[in-house]
Amino acid sequence: MNRRDYPILEFDPTRPAIIEPSEQIEARDVPEHCVVCFFREVIDELVEDGRAREIACMKSEMGRHPIYELDVDGKRLAVFLPGITSAFAGAMLEETIAFGCRTFIACGSAGVLDREITYGHVVIPESAVRDEGLSYHYAPPSRDIAAHPDGIAALKAACDRHNIPYLAGKTWTTDGFYRETPEKVELRRAEGCLTVEMEAAGFFAVARFRDVVFAQLLYGADDVSGEEWDVRDWHRKDSVRGKLFWLAAEACLSI
Repeated sequence: MNRRDYPILEFDPTRPAIIEPSEQIEARDVPEHCVVCFFREVIDELVEDGRAREIACMKSEMGRHPIYELDVDGKRLAVFLPGITSAFAGAMLEETIAFGCRTFIACGSAGVLDREITYGHVVIPESAVRDEGLSYHYAPPSRDIAAHPDGIAALKAACDRHNIPYLAGKTWTTDGFYRETPEKVELRRAEGCLTVEMEAAGFFAVARFRDVVFAQLLYGADDVSGEEWDVRDWHRKDSVRGKLFWLAAEACLSI
């Protein structure tokens, strides 16, 4: 391949890689459908209530990262807690795909770029600005990358069934949340971004490369639209997160 001015632009579509997930991980009997849930307390409650059982486990320097299974109205559903940032979360998605999962809906929170988006408001990212690193190893350079249309449609339909208002549009995926400057926020808002988070672009790129379905459900948390950060108690553990998980589960199982 040719050397480029910037290494991040040196996309190589060669398959397989030197470390290939399917060669390192043995596929097993796991559910096809999987919710990628960023809410640890939701998963912990499912386990404590006996609704979720461990069926596989990923490992990193930080320890064990279990994959759980639960029954939802007679249907099998996997769930796991990803790490934050595209690099870590994307690697965990790779391994879950290697285990055998094929249809994914993620649920998490995001900063809002418009203060009119209230805390807890549902946002469905249709595409993500690629201001991170992982996606450039899975797709040729471009400004943004789209979620899977089947996943987007399933999320919108689930919201409509429950009369849940939502916004659909673009999100900004960044590696550096301490470098969300006012000028960058304004630039992203001008190109249509509703939210900022750290994983969507990487998720969408990995899923496209591996030919699986992936879409994401977010709720508006903190507000970075002004000169000062409005934390809005973004890390609070409340019913919004549990409700978002079950909405993601319903959408995932409908695909």
